[in-house]
Amino acid sequence: MHPATAFRSTADPLAFAAAHAFAHIFAITPDGPRVAHAPLLLTGAGQICFHLSNANTLTPHLDGATALLSIGGPGSYISPNWYRDPAMHVPTWNYQAVEIEGSVRALDADALADLIDLSAETFEPRVGQDWTMAKLAPDRAHAMMRAITGFALTPTAVRSTEKASQNRSEDDARRLFAALEAIGDTAGANMVRRTRGW
Repeated sequence: MHPATAFRSTADPLAFAAAHAFAHIFAITPDGPRVAHAPLLLTGAGQICFHLSNANTLTPHLDGATALLSIGGPGSYISPNWYRDPAMHVPTWNYQAVEIEGSVRALDADALADLIDLSAETFEPRVGQDWTMAKLAPDRAHAMMRAITGFALTPTAVRSTEKASQNRSEDDARRLFAALEAIGDTAGANMVRRTRGW
């Protein structure tokens, strides 16, 4: 992650990861670097759990490996035309991101079942639904569980960035805020406001 101190996030990076709950999972394999994409769940034990299809090229290499989880939040293109003096600036992006690095271990069948239950308990209420594994036909549930592998990552490093024009003047930040609101990018505007303490 780019180490610019101006953009260090003051927000809890694990809370951000839990809220966004979807990651790019990177690891080095004998075939070179590979990436998978999966939802994440943070457990009370301080681990981050996820599951992948057994057909995923990363799955057979993760148990015992070191992996990097990259969780991205909303991002906003920033036009130089929004600054007081556009001739002095170039286009950029404001964005939020968290990286979590750690060792990975595969879960056994019971822990995988618990992970799937926790997944439903966590994500179904977010969309106003109540699905559980109990609603799945038993033979289908058995086949689905055999087709995936669960993993737990124990974090050894957590890094975060929240780039929201903190390196710009107050006047330019207010101009950016107004421009983002005008184009309907409420999330981008709110990120500028939050980092400025407005």
